[in-house]
Amino acid sequence: MKASLSQILAGALALTAFSLVGCSSNDATTSSAPSSAGSLGGATPSGGVSAAGSSTSATSSGGATSNGGKPATGGQSQASSVAQGGSAAGGETTSTTGRTGGSVTGGGATGGEITSGGMPTGGAATGGKTSAGGTTSATGGKTSAGGATGGAATAGKTAAGGTTSGGTTKSGPVTVGDASVARVLGASDGKTPVTVWMAGDSTMSGSGCTGGGWGTQFASVFNSSVKVVNSSVAGRSIQTWLYDPNVGAMDPTTGECTVNPKTYNPRWTAMLDASTGMKPGDYLFIEFGINDATSTCETGKTRHVGSALFQTYLTTMAQAAMDRGAQPIFLTSMSGLQCSGSTAQPNRAFGPETKAAGAADNVEVIDMTTISAALYTSLGLCPSSGTSSGASGAFFCNDTTHFEQAGALQIAKAVAKALKDQGIGLGSYVLN
Repeated sequence: MKASLSQILAGALALTAFSLVGCSSNDATTSSAPSSAGSLGGATPSGGVSAAGSSTSATSSGGATSNGGKPATGGQSQASSVAQGGSAAGGETTSTTGRTGGSVTGGGATGGEITSGGMPTGGAATGGKTSAGGTTSATGGKTSAGGATGGAATAGKTAAGGTTSGGTTKSGPVTVGDASVARVLGASDGKTPVTVWMAGDSTMSGSGCTGGGWGTQFASVFNSSVKVVNSSVAGRSIQTWLYDPNVGAMDPTTGECTVNPKTYNPRWTAMLDASTGMKPGDYLFIEFGINDATSTCETGKTRHVGSALFQTYLTTMAQAAMDRGAQPIFLTSMSGLQCSGSTAQPNRAFGPETKAAGAADNVEVIDMTTISAALYTSLGLCPSSGTSSGASGAFFCNDTTHFEQAGALQIAKAVAKALKDQGIGLGSYVLN
């Protein structure tokens, strides 16, 4: 039993010694050359987890992995996490630790979800959600190049190629005169044919002498793209202009002249006509106030309009124009010649009401009460030499309210200058 145990122990020791010699021999003869399972850089490249040639490669150049394997030299990854010619050019990450190029450079295909430069450059801001070839077109996508530029503020809701070209507005919000204008409806390129519609009293239409109202001269201040339709009528308030011949005696309850039936005069229905009346790009000039101040509604004097009703009628007319794409313009009344020494004085009623309506309705107001008085002063009409001779006689009829032809033309030019000075679109049609 003892002899047998000794024999077993001796045999085990001999086997152990043989094994140790065999392992040492293998390590000494192992070569540093890679195996033939792959080529160029093996499973991990130079600079990766193991040194060049330390293990076999899974695929050849252009396979699933390549130069710059899982961790890269100098950053999280080098060149890309996929091989040259692998899943996509410029795979999930590019050079340096950060992601230059966003999710992909060019995405899964050219023009993928985000362009080079990530979200800020070429992403949602440039050319909409995707670049060329993406889900939506590059030019005229959600927003134009530069984000807001070309968006809602410039050229309407979208850039060229978007939902609309030019959008609902042509030049965005502007401030003109006393009104902050939310929309500009009238044409402003100086070329598109437009019609200027005119509603007013005798200072616009002309009455009483050889001249005429300034409206009779208005067409001469514009180029040939402008047509003027002067529907002003002497002796009218805004109410009688709208409702002739249906304005009667005063209603003691309201203090206003009665209107019965409340049917518009043909001159206003003509402007409202869908086929031949106001159209997009046109302008409507509204000037009342001289006759509206009449205090009574007796027969033959039915021109009285109260302050609140005057503003209501202005709003009604302005809204009708805007509903048809035309731009309304409110004008305060022309001053009569009233001098204080060498200075003419503004002297007409309903100016404050006209300005208040303009502010409330976002309608441009040209303050011709003030502008006309300043014109009289600049022309040396004060002190007046009378209405039958001298400068004032050449400008006014004998009543110092209506104009001779020369005076009417001067007023028309003053209105045209105000269009340009106040940045109103029609000013681009004014002749120099």
